[in-house]
Amino acid sequence: MGIRTALWEKWIDFKYSWGRITASAVISPLLYLIAFGFGLGSYADVDARPYIEFLVPGIIALSSMNTGYSSVAMTLNTQRLYEHSFDQIMISPTPLWQYIIGQAIGGALRGLYISVIVLILSFIFGVTLHLNMMFFAVIIINGMVFSSLGVLAAIIAKTHMDVSRFSTFVITPMTFLCKTFFSLDKLPAVLKTIISLLPLSCTSSILRSISYGEPFKAIELFVLIIYLAVFLGAAYLYTLKKKKI
Repeated sequence: MGIRTALWEKWIDFKYSWGRITASAVISPLLYLIAFGFGLGSYADVDARPYIEFLVPGIIALSSMNTGYSSVAMTLNTQRLYEHSFDQIMISPTPLWQYIIGQAIGGALRGLYISVIVLILSFIFGVTLHLNMMFFAVIIINGMVFSSLGVLAAIIAKTHMDVSRFSTFVITPMTFLCKTFFSLDKLPAVLKTIISLLPLSCTSSILRSISYGEPFKAIELFVLIIYLAVFLGAAYLYTLKKKKI
């Protein structure tokens, strides 16, 4: 029941705002494709491949992260602090763990939707990628990771600006560092190791390996699943704490 409740809420929001949601979520990836892929990318290769082929999987990972996080964190925080509609969920018989999982799935599906649009744009621009079901499964897992992080941020935040600050200090650094726009090979070993263990780095690496037609590292998928379990668990515990208060 809780999962259906969250998914229905996300569907109604998307149904009546799909145009604005699509336009606002696609504009940044499109600009990245044009500026970095066809501007800067025309002068560079990465791993003996055109830079655009390196860039697209990173942008897809980035899109699922941003969409998953923002579609949950901003909405849930507004419902909790201003509309107080989240209070109705708290006092209802809806199992909180189901509602949180539903929020994560809903955010992930919206991230998948935007990622597919980015894929279509890249194909229009002539980019060739190898795709399979695992490629899309990883996008969904990544979306769930950052959607559950969005739930956690929305519950912890004391003001709406706290969610934006959280994005500034957590989401923005990963946007530019986690194998999205450049390889980590030339970074110092310690910094490279730390960044490689971040969830967006794991997603970018897996998607890039699949798109190249190469096997991905199973440890990176394992790390991504660990992040998902930790964020879901933390979101549930903090929500349960709020309910008791």
